[in-house]
Amino acid sequence: MKNLYNTERLFADLFDVRREFDEMFSRMLTGKTWGFELPEFTKEFKKEFNMAPAVETYVDKEAKKYVCRVALPGVELKDVQVNAQGNLLVIRGERKVTHREKEAELFEEEIAYGVFERTLTMPEGVNTEKLSAEFVNGVLEITAPVAAAALPRKIEVKTATPLAKQMAA
Repeated sequence: MKNLYNTERLFADLFDVRREFDEMFSRMLTGKTWGFELPEFTKEFKKEFNMAPAVETYVDKEAKKYVCRVALPGVELKDVQVNAQGNLLVIRGERKVTHREKEAELFEEEIAYGVFERTLTMPEGVNTEKLSAEFVNGVLEITAPVAAAALPRKIEVKTATPLAKQMAA
């Protein structure tokens, strides 16, 4: 029974399976590597499937500020809008196609183009009146101060005398 599966390649086989699934889903979305034209429903899906930029948000306890970082490579500053309403932060923009399909024969098409919108809920205590935004090297960084009362704090847990000992005294 021990010789049914060679465990020397266990992790390599697991990573191979994941890589094959990734390739399969890439082929399903592009259709190019299978050598046929995409079905009509897939074209519509791809047209509606706009880009969704990666987002990272956190509260910096030491600096007492809220930080939201959005990866926007290939997006120009003039195509980005940031709005705040209540505790909602809305980031809109567009990554425009820089080439035309008639001008270039695409071999791979993995970069998503189009309009995007991300709506994020900011934590309580963020001073939305003092939101500021900077766009550097394709990363949009939005910051705002956080009220000290809203920052997480450590609560000390004390030991208590068991109830039985209290009653005996």
